[in-house]
Amino acid sequence: MRIATAVAHLVTAAAVVAAVGATPGRPPDVLYAAPDGHGSACDSASPCALTTARDRVRGLVPHARGDVVVELRGGTYSLTTPLRLGVPDSGTPGHRVVYRAAPGQTPTFSGALKVGGFRKTDTAKNVYRAPVPKGTASRELFVDGVRAQRARTAQDPGGFSVSATGFTTADASYTSWTNAARVEVVADNGWKQLRCPLASITPGASGGSALTVDPGCWNNNHTSVPDPSFPFNGAGLPSLDRVTRLENAYQLLGTPGQFYLDGDAGYLYYVPRPGEDLAKADVELPVAPELLDVSGTPGHLAPLDDTDWRATYTGGWSYSDGRHLGDLGADVHYTRNNGDAFGYTFTGTGLQVLTETNTDEGDMDVYVDGVKKQTVSAKSAERLAQQAVVSVTGLAKGKHTVRVVKAGGDYLLVDGFTVIPDVVAPVHDIAFEGITFAYTTWTAPSTAGYVDNQAGILWDPATRTPTRIPAAVQVHRGARIGFTGVTVRHTGTSGIDLADQTQDSTASGSSITDIGGSGVTVGEVDDYYQTQPALMTSGNSVSGNVVQRPGQEYQDAVGVWVGHSRGTTLSHNDIGYTPYSGVSIGWGWGWALSCALQAKQGLADPCLHGTTYAGGNHVLGNHVHSVMGVLFDGGPVYTLGGQASPSEFAGNVLGECVNGCNMIYHDEGSSLWDTHDNVVEFGNGSLWLNLWTPTIHDDTIHGNFTDTDRYNNSGTDIDLTPSTVVTDGRWPPAARAIIDAAGPHLPPAPVLDDDDLRIAYTGSWSSSGSRPYGDLENGVHYTQQDGASASITFTGTGIGLLTETNSDEGGIGVTLDGADKGTVSANTAQRQTRFPVYSVTGLAAGRHTLTVSKKSGTYFLVDGFRVE
Repeated sequence: MRIATAVAHLVTAAAVVAAVGATPGRPPDVLYAAPDGHGSACDSASPCALTTARDRVRGLVPHARGDVVVELRGGTYSLTTPLRLGVPDSGTPGHRVVYRAAPGQTPTFSGALKVGGFRKTDTAKNVYRAPVPKGTASRELFVDGVRAQRARTAQDPGGFSVSATGFTTADASYTSWTNAARVEVVADNGWKQLRCPLASITPGASGGSALTVDPGCWNNNHTSVPDPSFPFNGAGLPSLDRVTRLENAYQLLGTPGQFYLDGDAGYLYYVPRPGEDLAKADVELPVAPELLDVSGTPGHLAPLDDTDWRATYTGGWSYSDGRHLGDLGADVHYTRNNGDAFGYTFTGTGLQVLTETNTDEGDMDVYVDGVKKQTVSAKSAERLAQQAVVSVTGLAKGKHTVRVVKAGGDYLLVDGFTVIPDVVAPVHDIAFEGITFAYTTWTAPSTAGYVDNQAGILWDPATRTPTRIPAAVQVHRGARIGFTGVTVRHTGTSGIDLADQTQDSTASGSSITDIGGSGVTVGEVDDYYQTQPALMTSGNSVSGNVVQRPGQEYQDAVGVWVGHSRGTTLSHNDIGYTPYSGVSIGWGWGWALSCALQAKQGLADPCLHGTTYAGGNHVLGNHVHSVMGVLFDGGPVYTLGGQASPSEFAGNVLGECVNGCNMIYHDEGSSLWDTHDNVVEFGNGSLWLNLWTPTIHDDTIHGNFTDTDRYNNSGTDIDLTPSTVVTDGRWPPAARAIIDAAGPHLPPAPVLDDDDLRIAYTGSWSSSGSRPYGDLENGVHYTQQDGASASITFTGTGIGLLTETNSDEGGIGVTLDGADKGTVSANTAQRQTRFPVYSVTGLAAGRHTLTVSKKSGTYFLVDGFRVE
């Protein structure tokens, strides 16, 4: 077994965290900020405003003896626009700028409007109304820290048929809904969630109701779904062809915990949950899309098509748009004449030209501002699309013209251009410690819809190019940016985004929970062609975090998403309670495959074949659980597309899959993965391994432990050693060591859910998620086998078992520290969830072990444990 290899990589990851997390040597210069800070002293007696402290930092960094620290006092820093930090706000490679919580205090960056003044306006439905500023826009609401739902229909309401412009139904009641343009139709379809606003609701031609969807969104999500194929998406186009639910009509109010915002009129409507007192409740209406923006230059770089208006072609050029060879935009300009040229005039510091390389390509002369700089060749042994053969960088910022002249070979092709508009200057050496970021919203889907591709990566409704859910905390082109012990929660956006080729940055020891989109995202989807190391995502680490309940608004989102990247480490995270996959790493589908392998899969010939710089990535020691709660065709950890150099998937514990799932899922194009020493449990009938197509190739899979022998190996050149199968929970010592080492090793919370790694299940157990009964974290473990047991070893003075009681439950045997404590009964006439059927207090402080086992009845359920 190769546990030692995984440990070695974890040491490397720890070193990265240490490098970002601390600067040895001289004491820091400290500034003090407070939510109500004023003046410019920024000292402990007179703390200043946050932006004032930021501005003061710029003057201190050049003369700093150590780190420069901005210490934040507790309280709420209300933000309508994010705190923005740029290159001038950077530290130095030896001295960081640190924004940290003052000892014992919790500073919170909040993007919410606090709402009060509720009055009951509908007694029958128990609807309360509060005033908000006219024009307020939001898609989220939180009451006493609990997410409310936008008013919605029941799931899968039925009775709808697809029409040319939307949906029709025989039910005429929809025509009574007001503000139809604020209503949204939602479709969960395969691995996608699709959303569109309505344009109108009118009487149907034959009675009933006609729901007309916004025409632009209907085109993007139904009529003409974006389908550029590799490297931007794969086969299959689930579209908005059903109604999973309708949202955001006042007439839908009535269910406790749901709200409706009429921003035009300036009112928020809410139906309180039992026990909520709106006169005292903390009601937060998020209005800001972002809380922290750390940005270097030049920002996002995206390729432009060869038809871009700034490109000029001189000589005998032709144009082709039907080759099906992986061209950007499915088209190219080409010439066969030596001496023919193209020029591109731009304002910036550099230009990359995408072309095709092949046996029939040749030399080209590159001129910059009229001066010949180099001769490059597009000749190669095989056809490769979208290659950055011409790369001009490091120019003085200004107006330039790059001219390329054909000098040899049969053909010269031009496929696209990437303009570098500014100096490549990362924002760098900044750390954030102990800060809470909470309450954001993203309102674009309310008007343009949500045009899903996969895993929180979308199509821009206007340009139909890749985009993504914005994040509450955003880093664009950063270097050595660190987040340690921060909390991101209660968002309508994603959590933390390390974007635009950010390098050597970390998110560690943090909590990212209750997130509208993805928890943590790293990298891009449209920089696959990069050859310049400075323009690659590399060296980042996401380690020791708790990432739970992502996708609360956009259910295709995942816990951690990584696009094209080099040397990224995901280690010892706890990732769970996801509506889709837990981790998604890689992009491009079969883009990096040879044409022979594409043909073997049955893909079109000729093929879409290019390159990626991704590789050297490590997914190590994570606990990924309770996934696939809503959508299908994903898994705890999902890999996609090729790796240019070997990557490792080791020491992970993967469990509790809810819906159509593959536990270890190397999807289309996945290559060069060393997948070993993982533990797979509670897949609920899933395959422990799915290599479903020949384009999955050159992977090594060995030393894994599973509770099922079901797998599929249809890959090419796969070195597969079948797993060690354990069906009764009695894992051998090597597997038990993996389980014990996985996850972030945090102190136990007062309540441990049933899928906590500290609980050992022996016998025949299954898991169930997305139950409608109010289970802790919406799921349980259950057994029908008498004698099956669950054990937990804890440090404390008391413990209680939380279970379900019902008419089909029975006796539960209890053993504490090896002593028999008798039998308790979970048999009741009515179902009760989260029920403390057994508890004990007053134990001697120290380490104890509780074992509970099924004695009788049809079922025994474990929902969790309460530890004192």
